[in-house]
Amino acid sequence: MTTANSRTADHPIEKIFLERWSPRAFTGEEISEATLRTMFEAARWAPSSYNSQPWRFIYARRDNAHWDKFLGLLNEFNRSWAKTASAIVFIVSSETMTVPGKDTPVPSRTHAFDTGAAWGYLALQAAYLGWHAHGVAGIEWDQVYTALNIPAGYQVMAGAVIGRQGPKTLLPEALQAREEPSPRKPVADFVSEGGF
Repeated sequence: MTTANSRTADHPIEKIFLERWSPRAFTGEEISEATLRTMFEAARWAPSSYNSQPWRFIYARRDNAHWDKFLGLLNEFNRSWAKTASAIVFIVSSETMTVPGKDTPVPSRTHAFDTGAAWGYLALQAAYLGWHAHGVAGIEWDQVYTALNIPAGYQVMAGAVIGRQGPKTLLPEALQAREEPSPRKPVADFVSEGGF
């Protein structure tokens, strides 16, 4: 068994999977463009159907011209804690792909699945570098399309907040109790051989 970050895996895995989690208390530390590019590079190598790579990552780093706009695209609850993050990213996915040997795009049934894999790679790379990436669904969905000029044929999948973990005392008292790595269901709850 593998143990890290007050979590124990039932089967042997690399510690990075247990070390990755989604805190909300961030230090507000600046993140360099190079560090973010390393996270995006990890996402680049995720698997995708027909190597279509449907993902797009649109970001703003804190204290730059886009920060206030990106922070405003989170819902009120997420803005309350994300304001001390280092970067905000919106994850977008192309709903079509062009398969090898064809010129015309076709609908992609797996674009969300593939983009989720890329997000997972990014989150693991962030953890490996000592940062945390917290995925968020609490975003202003309709506004994101307009504010970020998302073209037709692309779907906004989620937002993500990246930062260095700070003490939980930075959070409102109600959130402090939730500021710890969460457990997971056992493998037996979601894996079966031969059928559902």
